Amino acid sequence: MTGFPRTFALAAGLAALAGAVPFNAAWAQSNIYPTFGVHNPPGFSNCPWNDCVVPRTAGEPTDPAFPAFWSTNWTMYRVHKGYPETPPPYEGKPPAPLKEGEDYEASVGSTYYDSTVAGPMGEGAMMEHYEKRCLPIFPGSNHYTCSFVSIGDRAFFLTYEEDRPAGMPPCCLFSPINHPPRRDFIKHLPYSKGDSAQLGYRIQGYSIWVGTAGGPAQTGVSPDQTANGGILFGYAFNAKATPDAEGLTDEAYRYPPNVPPGPKAVPVPSPGADPAPYRKPQSFYFSGVPKSAQAPLPDAPIVTQIFNNFAQVRPDPAKTWDLVGRMCTGVIPECQLFDRPGTATATAAPATLGAPAASTPAPGTWGGIPPK
Repeated sequence: MTGFPRTFALAAGLAALAGAVPFNAAWAQSNIYPTFGVHNPPGFSNCPWNDCVVPRTAGEPTDPAFPAFWSTNWTMYRVHKGYPETPPPYEGKPPAPLKEGEDYEASVGSTYYDSTVAGPMGEGAMMEHYEKRCLPIFPGSNHYTCSFVSIGDRAFFLTYEEDRPAGMPPCCLFSPINHPPRRDFIKHLPYSKGDSAQLGYRIQGYSIWVGTAGGPAQTGVSPDQTANGGILFGYAFNAKATPDAEGLTDEAYRYPPNVPPGPKAVPVPSPGADPAPYRKPQSFYFSGVPKSAQAPLPDAPIVTQIFNNFAQVRPDPAKTWDLVGRMCTGVIPECQLFDRPGTATATAAPATLGAPAASTPAPGTWGGIPPK
């Protein structure tokens, strides 16, 4: 196993994981990606606002919030043509004139979230599971199944025997400081009237383009800033509060290949669910890696995930974050997803396991956003 230089030892089992991997100050120097306070402390990002909290102005709607725990399916659209003229947010699949197979590709996955999890690694747990098409924010092909698991402050990246890229380990440390979004994370994004108007104000859209210097460059998805090196982060909630059970179907939640599939049944809220109506998340829209000579794949200038079957179903740890304890055994390398060995954008010198090597995330990616 080569090209994944920094390593640490990890005993099997989540409890052992927490005890065996105390925070190491050296990790704070690498693999920490500015997220404007969403996934790590505001001090890592070039925010113009105190604590990266965007002040709201008169006339803007109140901020929605995540329930304490939830599960959801989603369909992900990788839009590679026509996106400047037909930007997100979308109601469902990208609208005409965009055509599936020509202008965009669809894939599926699920996300699991529980803010009540707490332990030595921090608060909260989340797993995003991508089937057959991994998150396209990294240079190189995304034609494989992957899962991101955040446990407290640490985030791990899992891949599976069925379609794992050559040389990629089953588990690597994505970041030592990349916690799940807090329930009130939307406070870190500016409200966009334009995004909201695009769907007739049936949604509340929040989005920002991050410029090449790492600071906010534009509120709202339009005009598209991909050609200028901008990186989009947008999120939409339904504007209307609805009961948890409204609109649910019997589509089963999806799990990794080494986990038994979920039942095909309409989700039932778990004990502890808040019975009050709430504004459900509608979609997540963001920049992937646009096509270039240095990065012909994944050709993902705009990506969006449209949520369905979002419900207050408490995730089963055995099917989600406990996978870290089962798959991350022995020596675990740091990930190099933004500068993957063997891709056209890789700049790191070949390294052997346990031998640190310089790594520079490819420019024009989330990993290349300048920190504060």
